[in-house]
Amino acid sequence: MRRLGIFTTLLALASLPLGARAQEAPVAPPAPPSAPVALDRVVVRWHAPETGGVRRPQFIFERELAFEARIEALADPDAEPGLYRDRHIRAALDRHVAETLLASLPISPAPTSAEVAQRAEAARISLEQRARGRARLLAAAAAEGVSSDELDAMLRRQARASLYLDRMVAPMLEPSDFELKIALRSGATPFKDQRYEDVAPALKRWYVGQRLAQALDAYYQNARARVSLSIVSAR
Repeated sequence: MRRLGIFTTLLALASLPLGARAQEAPVAPPAPPSAPVALDRVVVRWHAPETGGVRRPQFIFERELAFEARIEALADPDAEPGLYRDRHIRAALDRHVAETLLASLPISPAPTSAEVAQRAEAARISLEQRARGRARLLAAAAAEGVSSDELDAMLRRQARASLYLDRMVAPMLEPSDFELKIALRSGATPFKDQRYEDVAPALKRWYVGQRLAQALDAYYQNARARVSLSIVSAR
C-alpha cells in the first residue's frame, strides 16, 4: 500500500505544468550532513603464532561476539530467557579464538571444498540444536544484525576447525553405533529413556558436538599462553 501511495504521488506531480510543479513542490534545501553512525566496532584484537603472529592481527567485532554470546546463553539451561551474561561472553570469546586458531592450521590430507561445505552444513544443524531450534538461532542472528553471509563464514570456520581436530588430533566426527549406544545408556544425554533407533541422528549430532567442545577447550587451554589478546575500548 505504501508503494502504491508513493507511485500515485509521483504520477500527480508529473501531470502538473512545470511552473505548478515548481510552486507546489519546491526543491528542499540540502540537509546538513548528519553525524556518522557506527554500524559495528572492533571489541577484541588478538594474535598468535598459528594465525601469523603480530604482523597479522585478528579482530573480533561487537555484533559477532554478541551473537555468539547469545548462542552460549541459549545453550545454557540455567540462563534467563533473552539474556546473556559475562560467562556467556567469555565462553563465546574462548570458542571464537579456539576455532580461528584451529581453522588456520594445515590439515593433511587437505579437505576438499565439498567436504568443508558438508561439515559446514553439519555445523549449522549442530548450532540449531545448541540454540534449541532454528527459529531461535535466526532470531539471535536478527537481534545482532548478523547476515546469512556472516553466519556462513562462522560455519565454515567451525567446519575447518572440526576437520582439523578429526584428522590431526583424534577421529571424532563419525562415532560408531556402539559408542552412541553406550552414551545413550549412560543417561547423560538429552535423550534419556528413548529408543536408540528413534534418536540416533540427533544423538550423533549431540555426541559429536560434545566431543568437539571438549577438544576445543583442551586445545585452547594449551594454546592460551601463545595468544596475545586485548580488549578494544569504545572511543
